[in-house]
Amino acid sequence: MDWIAIFLAALLAMIIGIVWLGPVFRIVRPFLKDEPPARDHAWLGAVLILISSTMLAASYYWTGHETLQAKPWLYFAQAGGIAAGHVVPAVWMAHYRFGANSRVRFAEAVYYVVAYLAMATVFWSLA
Repeated sequence: MDWIAIFLAALLAMIIGIVWLGPVFRIVRPFLKDEPPARDHAWLGAVLILISSTMLAASYYWTGHETLQAKPWLYFAQAGGIAAGHVVPAVWMAHYRFGANSRVRFAEAVYYVVAYLAMATVFWSLA
């Protein structure tokens, strides 16, 4: 596994998260009525996105370099599939369970799809 790609992918996902929750949410925030209170645990988010990046790299590793070179769209298909099929439902249900409205759930779900596709872009570009 390429540890540099893992760290760069995680860093890009964190930067997207900072922008997503900062400037983007400042625009969206007036439309969100029941937004859950923000918590300042950036270090935990960094650790978790680093784990996600490592697991994404592992899925690429097991797919194989030759296969990914022949079918580069698999980078995005795997990342998008993991985000849409695993991460988004988990985030959606967790937010639903704690009473977040559908706009908050949607914004969080879209962030994870964007973050995972961005991580795929890093792995693809450094392959």
